[in-house]
Amino acid sequence: MAKLLFRLNQVNDDEADDVRSLLDDAGIEYYETDAGRWRISVAAIWLRHDDDFPQARALLDEYQQQRYEHVRQEYEERLSKGEVPTLWQRFQERPVDFFAVALALLMILGLMVWPFFSVGQP
Repeated sequence: MAKLLFRLNQVNDDEADDVRSLLDDAGIEYYETDAGRWRISVAAIWLRHDDDFPQARALLDEYQQQRYEHVRQEYEERLSKGEVPTLWQRFQERPVDFFAVALALLMILGLMVWPFFSVGQP
């Protein structure tokens, strides 16, 4: 019976390609499913044999740890160079969006709190 190894929803193409090549190099048989036309199905990589799961999981865990460290290092380099925008810089770029989001948050918060203030009043 097939076993789910890796969901592909919202995964970068390069990461999905890396996982495929990792499984190919290890000689692990797998197949893929897509999300379908309306995106309600599971887009994933499935193992054909349950016995391959421990090996595949170990390979995937190691790969994801290496990918995390690599992405974290790139982010820290960009942060040290000043390439990551601050909140103030983002506000200066798009002030209308900032105020729209702030207004939406205040409205939602107001709707959530409103029943507590109207309790007991006729």
